[in-house]
Amino acid sequence: MKKYPVPFVFIALFGAAGLAHANGCTVPLKSNDAMNYDRTEATVSASCATITLELVHAGKMPAAAMGHNVVITAAADREGVARDAIKAGAANHYAPKNDARVIAATTVIGGGGKTSVTFPGNKLTPGADYTFFCSFPGHAMLMKGKLVVTK
Repeated sequence: MKKYPVPFVFIALFGAAGLAHANGCTVPLKSNDAMNYDRTEATVSASCATITLELVHAGKMPAAAMGHNVVITAAADREGVARDAIKAGAANHYAPKNDARVIAATTVIGGGGKTSVTFPGNKLTPGADYTFFCSFPGHAMLMKGKLVVTK
């Protein structure tokens, strides 16, 4: 029987789990102090009763200096929502309240933090053009990605 080093086994297992996890009803994202997510595209299924977006901030800076969140909108609404998010302010986690353009939004977290948001899968239409982005002031131009919705 062939033996594999322990780190290799853990990397293989976690990598496979991450792929399966991202293509189902939960999307894991990581952010950092360099203002980026670990992916620029994520896939979810609209057939999921609920979809969960999980964000981990792997950096060290506090939320006031380098906070991150994740907001999901139609791609065409990203710039307008990002602009209105600044007006919503830190108290609202830089997400406009009761804004129909916002499909889902997490809270803002700082380094070492974790947050998630769960929303109905029927809020998304397969094949439509969606985006996820960080609405913390100045981050939306760099921290963004495409959300692909399958049946």
